[in-house]
Amino acid sequence: MNQEQLIQHAKDSREKAYTPYSKFPVGAALLTADGTLYTGCNIENAAYPVACCAERVAIFKAISEGHVKFQELAVVADTKRPVPPCGSCRQVMSEFFDSNVKIHASNLLGDCKTVSMDELLPFSFSSADLPEESS
Repeated sequence: MNQEQLIQHAKDSREKAYTPYSKFPVGAALLTADGTLYTGCNIENAAYPVACCAERVAIFKAISEGHVKFQELAVVADTKRPVPPCGSCRQVMSEFFDSNVKIHASNLLGDCKTVSMDELLPFSFSSADLPEESS
């Protein structure tokens, strides 16, 4: 699947977003290492903190189906510049994405900025930062 096709899947997923509060639909499309596609859209809740972003929906769907290796992710919103993932999404991505996984931030105007996981979140907090268990 090429970058344009992945972005189109993210755009299509955006149409399913549940955004009655923000009116800011976002779509994501995630490609696993074996070529399986997972999509996600943001899902809001009246209790705002329990909402979930499109990127995390796609990642969690893939993880729940047994996929843990990823190639690339596209995220799309109706913004002036390519939409960047939020901090929470970046942290979740850093848990599951290798440093070279490509993230395509895009918008409905066709603008796109592609970065690696390391470029998106340098010096990220990881399991290596947690204390080691004592025996």
